[in-house]
Amino acid sequence: MQERLNTIQTFFEANSDQKIKDKYARYFKHDLNCYGIDTNVFKNQKEVWLKEWKEELNFDGFMALSDELVKSGNLEKTSLAIQLTATFKDQFTKETFHHIGTWFTLGFNNWASVDVLCMLVLPHFITQNIITLEELKAWNNAEYEWQRRCVPVTLNELRKTITPSEVFSTIEPIMPDGSEYVQKGIGTLLRTIWKNHPNEVEEFLLKYKDDCGRLIIQYATEKMDKEYRKMFRKTKKQ
Repeated sequence: MQERLNTIQTFFEANSDQKIKDKYARYFKHDLNCYGIDTNVFKNQKEVWLKEWKEELNFDGFMALSDELVKSGNLEKTSLAIQLTATFKDQFTKETFHHIGTWFTLGFNNWASVDVLCMLVLPHFITQNIITLEELKAWNNAEYEWQRRCVPVTLNELRKTITPSEVFSTIEPIMPDGSEYVQKGIGTLLRTIWKNHPNEVEEFLLKYKDDCGRLIIQYATEKMDKEYRKMFRKTKKQ
């Protein structure tokens, strides 16, 4: 395990690019732990490692390696963990879902890592009926904002296969969430659904406009007419 971690560390250090790192940093409010690796270089090396290590490491071995990568809190190492895990979708179980849930206690520390996880890994658990929406909904109660953000961002990936009512019932518990990243995730989700289901989304927003985070309203109504958006303003208390 340590030998492989050292190999990964050496590669990332050798291919670090300050210009790319500075480019990434513009999208984050806090100091970003990353190397700045070219996307194609990263992708090609990931495939090399998969080919070299797949015979020696089974799925459990790659999951153990991924745990160590996530612990680093590093953007590229966490992305590598997610992408390695995604190659074993055919072996996912409910236990895998719960295992991934422990990653938030280890080193998840930014919205980008969350979004990659929600794009490449989490939707598979729902589409393949490994877990239910209710089990994903349980993450609404998570201590970590990044884990709670996974709920709306995963639903956004599933938007073509689930109904608005399923979306609403799943995100209702986190409508008052104080995290800006959770709010942005919810707002983006609702804005996306609004394109095809405007009446349902607007009714839902009117129900929660006085109690939900303001970033939810800002993001959800972004594509609406400027004057029309005013109806979703928070009602001033007398």
